[in-house]
Amino acid sequence: MDRIRTVRKAVIPVAGNGTRFLPATKAVPKEMLTIVDRPVVQYAVDEARQAGIEHIVFVTSRNKQAIEDHFDDTPELISSLSRSGKKAQISELESMLPTAGSVSFTRQQAPLGLGHAVWCARDLIGDEPFALLLPDMLSFGARGCMAGLMDLYREVGGNVVAVEQCAPEDASKYGIVGKGGTVRYGFAVTQMVEKPTPEEAPSNYYLNGRYILQPEIFSILAHQQRGAGNEIQLTDGMLKLSTTQPFHAHPYEGRTFDCGSKQGFIEANVAFALNRADIGDMVLESVRKIVLSHESRIRAA
Repeated sequence: MDRIRTVRKAVIPVAGNGTRFLPATKAVPKEMLTIVDRPVVQYAVDEARQAGIEHIVFVTSRNKQAIEDHFDDTPELISSLSRSGKKAQISELESMLPTAGSVSFTRQQAPLGLGHAVWCARDLIGDEPFALLLPDMLSFGARGCMAGLMDLYREVGGNVVAVEQCAPEDASKYGIVGKGGTVRYGFAVTQMVEKPTPEEAPSNYYLNGRYILQPEIFSILAHQQRGAGNEIQLTDGMLKLSTTQPFHAHPYEGRTFDCGSKQGFIEANVAFALNRADIGDMVLESVRKIVLSHESRIRAA
């Protein structure tokens, strides 16, 4: 087996317009919408760091300055908190601050799809394997999804993707992979199909927004024809790469919330709030009261 190169860098695409969350995203990037008290994008960065990633590359677009500011120092705020004696909040903010030079930002000038957004990071990634985290897809579990993906990558190398199981009738909502032979931490991928009908789906394992890819994907994406939605699709590029390099899949044992949808965003807020030691019990009681009140109104209608 060829030497398995260390994955040091991660790409996080944050260029989307967030039209499903208008009017909230008219002036605020969708990645800065909060799950409890942290923006969605912070969870992706934390997950990458926990998996050993050293450098984050954000692919941004116009009106995303708030994301850059979030990952920058704020001396005035720290000074104000210090005067108020709020040491715990200072400590939390400082723990979230990246070290100097460990984040980079590049622009995607036109909304040409995920494949194009990944290609925009090519010069910052260079000739290295890299992780890719879609921040809208929020991992919830005892361990971050990317950490498990790293386990599989260190075992088999090549290209690896994270998957979860969906109801067979929901296969048409996702990119679905075919399940091959089992390896430690996962299985070989035999095929990838974008939004197949339930009858055409090779399995019910869907791609959940976490990847480790080899740098050869960049040369493929550079010449990739536009696909679904008239965009350059990452899945199309991965399909071409799979003809020359192996792909394996890691089944994530937690749950992924699609925070790009209103339902997923609300579910994530409830799940993360209930999991918090400081507010979990209070939120649980509040949710119970809301549900009981709602059910009472329905019965009375």
